[in-house]
Amino acid sequence: MASSNIVEQLRQALGPSAVLAGDDIPDRNLQDWSTLGPVRPQVVIRPSDPQGVATAMRIAAQHGIAVVPQGGLTGLAGGSRPIEGGMALSLERLVGIEEIDPAAATMTVRAGTTLEAIQRAADDAGFLFALDLGARGSCAIGGNIGTNAGGNRVIRYGMMRDMVLGLEVVLPDGTLVDGLNKMIKNNAGYDLKQLFIGSEGTLGVVTRAVLKLFPKPACTMAALCGLGSYEAVLELLASARRWLGPTLSAFEAMWPDYWEVATRRVPNIRRPIAGDHEFYILVEAQGSHADDARRFDSWLESQAEAGTIEDAAVAQSLADVKAFWGSRDAAADFKLVLGPHSSFDIGLPVAGMDAYARACRALLAAEIPGCTSYFYGHIGDGNMHIIACVPGADAQPYDAIDDVVYQLVRRHGGTISAEHGIGLKKKKFLAYTRTPEELALMRVIKNALDPQGILNPGKVL
Repeated sequence: MASSNIVEQLRQALGPSAVLAGDDIPDRNLQDWSTLGPVRPQVVIRPSDPQGVATAMRIAAQHGIAVVPQGGLTGLAGGSRPIEGGMALSLERLVGIEEIDPAAATMTVRAGTTLEAIQRAADDAGFLFALDLGARGSCAIGGNIGTNAGGNRVIRYGMMRDMVLGLEVVLPDGTLVDGLNKMIKNNAGYDLKQLFIGSEGTLGVVTRAVLKLFPKPACTMAALCGLGSYEAVLELLASARRWLGPTLSAFEAMWPDYWEVATRRVPNIRRPIAGDHEFYILVEAQGSHADDARRFDSWLESQAEAGTIEDAAVAQSLADVKAFWGSRDAAADFKLVLGPHSSFDIGLPVAGMDAYARACRALLAAEIPGCTSYFYGHIGDGNMHIIACVPGADAQPYDAIDDVVYQLVRRHGGTISAEHGIGLKKKKFLAYTRTPEELALMRVIKNALDPQGILNPGKVL
């Protein structure tokens, strides 16, 4: 437990404005976006520079105090939920774009910077930062790195780990490790940054990052398509990969249960295509030449002529592209119309995703009376999202829903987390996805870097 003299030591080392204790702790620091309840730490530390993070970790290590890193607090797995009596290490003041290097096509940023701020800075400089997800305005890049975020355009640009060239990290003992590499080719020893990407703040605290930038697309094409079967979805995906090649940037699927809520019940969402379909597919391509736009149109025409597409709306402007994405991003507002619910980010073999959805929908309804479920996701990279709840229930059966979803994930050969991390909520299911040998190796790494077990303890493992 942190004691008052440790709080005073932190204030003397970091300054009074960087240390909040007792009633001064804001409610926002008590929990993340998960369904887990709030927990009050004894102290919240808000360093304004990497050296302040290192100082805070050294003091915590001296006294054996548990430390939970916090960024935008948009996580859904409880990874940044604090520990009672411990320290919450908020990066909310560690913000800013430090450098954009046009020759290297890199950006150096502080870990508390929001994803949206990074996207805008890249755009202003004539580049694209390719990571994109619904919480862009709130999530911090340090959290994106900690969870190895995926988002909307993995099919083209990869996961967060594919966009990081270098990291500065504070270890659990307070050592500040400068690995701010800008080079794409650097095979000088172990690629240490990969230890921390996806580690959910259990091995070190990311303070700064060198991010990879991409050329800004000259044109963006999008279409919302109605399809009659999952077989048609797979045919459309295969043909998009063949025809569009590296310009294919997103291939999103929405099952009809999701589509109905998104376009009928969530306010201000357009319904670009009429009629009822078995699947609604959002296809996006980003090109560098007008020929890429013509190729996209030709591909759509060929798929309509072949009968793969039953109906389609084609974006005529960037405003249309944004509106099409509105239906896909409407999940962020499902709480307004459904109330409290469970959210999942599972990974599955692409060919079996509809079979999983059918089985999961049926088993949830059979095992949990009144349970409804909604399915959508990044089909191009095998990532399905699920929303499930019992509408109107006094208390949601979160544990029972988890059991059904993850038991079926194991049965279908998938993963319990495609992009949101493990945190607290999925920890007991990790063995469904990882072998005993893998789990043992993870513990070896954790014990080597954090022998006191003070950094985000109890998360992941």
